[in-house]
Amino acid sequence: MTVVTRFAPSPTGYLHIGGARTALFNWLFSRHHGGTYRLRIEDTDRQRSTKEAVGAILDGLNWLGLSGDGEIVFQSERAPRHAEVAYALLEQGKAYRCYCSPEELAAMRDAAKAEGRSIRYDGRWRDRDPADAPPGVDPVIRIKAPLDGEMTIADAVQGNVTVPHSQLDDMILLRADGSPTYMHSVVVDDHDMGITHVIRGDDHLNNAFRQSLIYQAMGWNLPVFAHIPLIHGADGAKFSKRHGALGVDAYRDMGYLPEAMQNYLLRLGWGHGDDEIISAEQAIEWFDLDGIGRAASRFDFDKLGSVNGHYIREADDDRLTGLVAEKLAADPTLTIDAEARRRVRAGMAGLKERAKTIVELAEKARFYVAPLPLVIEPKAAAHLDESGLTALAGLAPHLEALTSFDEAAIEGAVRRYAEESNLKLGKVAQPLRAAVTGSTTSPGIFEVLAALGKSESLQRINAVCAVHTNG
Repeated sequence: MTVVTRFAPSPTGYLHIGGARTALFNWLFSRHHGGTYRLRIEDTDRQRSTKEAVGAILDGLNWLGLSGDGEIVFQSERAPRHAEVAYALLEQGKAYRCYCSPEELAAMRDAAKAEGRSIRYDGRWRDRDPADAPPGVDPVIRIKAPLDGEMTIADAVQGNVTVPHSQLDDMILLRADGSPTYMHSVVVDDHDMGITHVIRGDDHLNNAFRQSLIYQAMGWNLPVFAHIPLIHGADGAKFSKRHGALGVDAYRDMGYLPEAMQNYLLRLGWGHGDDEIISAEQAIEWFDLDGIGRAASRFDFDKLGSVNGHYIREADDDRLTGLVAEKLAADPTLTIDAEARRRVRAGMAGLKERAKTIVELAEKARFYVAPLPLVIEPKAAAHLDESGLTALAGLAPHLEALTSFDEAAIEGAVRRYAEESNLKLGKVAQPLRAAVTGSTTSPGIFEVLAALGKSESLQRINAVCAVHTNG
């Protein structure tokens, strides 16, 4: 059997984190088994579905590397096929027309509530002669659910789950206007697309029983169901925006890398021993449904930041430079030209060591492209007192005289000057850092100077000294 999975979002909003994890699990399972991963847009709710939401979902999946195989299926375009199956069931006597008026259905619901029963259709038109149909009522088509016995689903994550047939009512397949219901459309589409494994959130577990009625009535093979526990917040509460229940695009904007998001989402509910950092290639080799736990996962921004920091450190410096330049270019006070990009690229090795997001990395790189005169932080300004400025003024000619402006040459010049001036290295390095970065923290100062280049480094030193002299 060739494994075929699918991710089937409804385009009524952004691609949220839970959906992204579901897509990832479907993608990994299909890749692990050498199968196919399909994408279906379930846009039957025409009032709430939007082109913008479709675009946002596809953009998020593309960013995560989870685009589907083959053409995308749009559920709304398959309504004639959905109706065809419903009428086939009607002809076989496995479905029937129901002529209940809205008032009757409302009375049915009210009676169930008053008696403390679950709200279910009572089957009053199940065996009734259509000749008794009231005038002016367009019928819906309902499936005939079994009245006795029970149904067991062997879920690949939840184990065997059993529900009495008495809990399954005769659900609607086609509405009075002829449009198919979501529950019916999903089954027809999954069958026609050859879906072998339905991997989705466990909030759909109850749906599996109702959908199985259609499979059984049509004589179709059931797919393997695998219902994944939902994601909770770090405090164990229902996942919300304050916990991180945001669109995938928000995580991209916050500076997370797609490979880090993949790795982190993989570990939300699936495990392989104590492994935390798992590449996509390794995940494909290891992933299977038996590694998914039954308990809800907890979303933790600290862990996500740690994973993202790892991938930033491992990322190609040219790629990081492009991402950082894009963030910095959003600031109209900065000019991100070829020279600015060169400085950022030259300093990237030191910048990325402690950054946990691209946003943080861009902020750390800002001093490389900041216009003169630099804004000096208060703590850094304390190092630019009279002794600090005197040290800088004395150092400048030594740096000017260097014919090679690499880290080793710069370090040698600074150390020689400190020794000749009877100064501790820190008494030179600290005002130097303040002058060229505006801060007390940065990558190694010799690395910074080499990345800035001789001309820019001296301009920054001289600018600080000139301000002091003019003051």
